Amino acid sequence: MLQQNIKEKAILVGVKLKRNNDYDFNSSMQELQGLAEAAGAEVVAVIVQAKDKINGATYIGKGKIEELLHLSTEMQADLIVFDSELSPVQLRNLEEQLEVKIVDRTWLILDIFSQRARSREGLLQVELASLEYRLPRLAGLGKEMSRLGAGIGTRGAGEQKIELDRRHIRRRIRDIKGQMEKMEKTRQLHKKQRYRIGLKVVSLVGYTNAGKSSLFNALCKLAHKSGSIQVEADQRLFQTLDTTTRKIHLNPEQEVLITDTVGFIQNLPHHLVAAFRSTLEEAVETDLVLHVVDISDPAYMDKMMVVEKVLQELGAEMERIITVFNKADLLAATEVKEGPRYVSARTGMGIESMLNEIDTKLNKD
Repeated sequence: MLQQNIKEKAILVGVKLKRNNDYDFNSSMQELQGLAEAAGAEVVAVIVQAKDKINGATYIGKGKIEELLHLSTEMQADLIVFDSELSPVQLRNLEEQLEVKIVDRTWLILDIFSQRARSREGLLQVELASLEYRLPRLAGLGKEMSRLGAGIGTRGAGEQKIELDRRHIRRRIRDIKGQMEKMEKTRQLHKKQRYRIGLKVVSLVGYTNAGKSSLFNALCKLAHKSGSIQVEADQRLFQTLDTTTRKIHLNPEQEVLITDTVGFIQNLPHHLVAAFRSTLEEAVETDLVLHVVDISDPAYMDKMMVVEKVLQELGAEMERIITVFNKADLLAATEVKEGPRYVSARTGMGIESMLNEIDTKLNKD
């Protein structure tokens, strides 16, 4: 295994299609760098190619492959990260031509999730998504893993090794799905129990790094019996993976459950969405959903749209959603509007007003 203080050197690769605008592409590449760093890599170079369409065999053109080969040798890169999901054919061809580990955007996100998962359900969900991603790519990934061993891109299925045959992996997938079905039944029982006793639930959703965990902590610090923070929160993408739920007091007579959930991201791998679907659906089937937005992010409108699209796909009822603009302390005074929806989890600004609005919404006739 790699030592904790040694970071793998990564080169990022993106293809800018001429039909796409510069802003979307640059935003995606910046996010890819954040993902690579969250996985534990040091980004040493970025290569971009402008094309009319993606090369079906190798993703990038022959000339760029040669450039990438020379650059990876010069920079002593440990891995090359592509800003798209590579097909099995592309992965196999790239690994044959580049003597370095190949990771695509999907596999990078799966790797991060595998590092963050702690609960039994979270571990199973990540393993399921990883195995379903690996299955059609066994030939390429098997060769890659046997040559390169540990590090980013090798953790996605926990203890499962990629050289296991397809039958074993399919059997493991069936086993995981069976365990998850049992967990879903247990979840539904808990939901019925909460409904019977009248305990309402509020969930926090939003783009990754919008400050959901920090807001969760701020609400708990003010309204949880411990008066202290409850979850780890920092600037890393996907810091929160496993769902955390705490009971808070909205007023002396009413307690509610508040839940912190995994963040969303553009182009969230469909394997992950499928594996985490029950968890995501539970987050949007609550009595109230707080959509947390980083109002200081120049791209906050685009990220709001990504989250709203996912919420709609999950069947969220729009009238149950409150948009909360977090990190308002980073705005100029003239940009902050009056009202409870502009908050700062860091300074505590607007948190008490936010609790009052939650109280009002939940108890509205």
